[in-house]
Amino acid sequence: MPEARIELDYRTPLELLVAVILSAQCTDKRVNLVTPALFQRFPGAQAYAEARPEDVEPYIQTCGLYRAKAKNIVLAAQALVREHGAEVPRSRQALEQLPGVGHKTAGVVCIHLGGDTAFPVDTHVKRLANRLGFTRHAHPDKVELDLQALLPSERWMMGHQLLVWHGRRTCFARAPACERCTVAGLCPKLGVAKAKPAGASRART
Repeated sequence: MPEARIELDYRTPLELLVAVILSAQCTDKRVNLVTPALFQRFPGAQAYAEARPEDVEPYIQTCGLYRAKAKNIVLAAQALVREHGAEVPRSRQALEQLPGVGHKTAGVVCIHLGGDTAFPVDTHVKRLANRLGFTRHAHPDKVELDLQALLPSERWMMGHQLLVWHGRRTCFARAPACERCTVAGLCPKLGVAKAKPAGASRART
């Protein structure tokens, strides 16, 4: 069983928060390439709070949506300094008040910092939950409620991370690798198109 930990590299709660903000529409691998220099340049919330978004942008410009992310990181840091003593809160509600921090991001930060319990729903979790028949919903908040009902709260972090792990390595959005899936015999494969037989010809019209 894979280790239930986030694949983003971080050493402090603030580094985790910043990395998760950067991971929106970006791979964890790409985020991990840019954060060492970013974290060295901005070692704490005060450093970000005193910066301009333009100061942050050069460090994250390969992450996508980097201008919006730089602005949100600076504004979030200013809010942390102003309202939380420069510390990252463990409350999901408090985290969601920070610029650039939505419901999913707040949930991810919480479960990895030992804060509020949550079952964050990203694109992988949503896809697998529907394919496995755990939910019929499309909205992430409703998917999360369905997943929470399946497991005790102490297993939500593990459940979240295993679905993310499996979605990245086996149950792809297109052409999932069902032939090497460890739960293929249990999966109803809802929404998965059946592959055409090799050599099948296209019907004439």
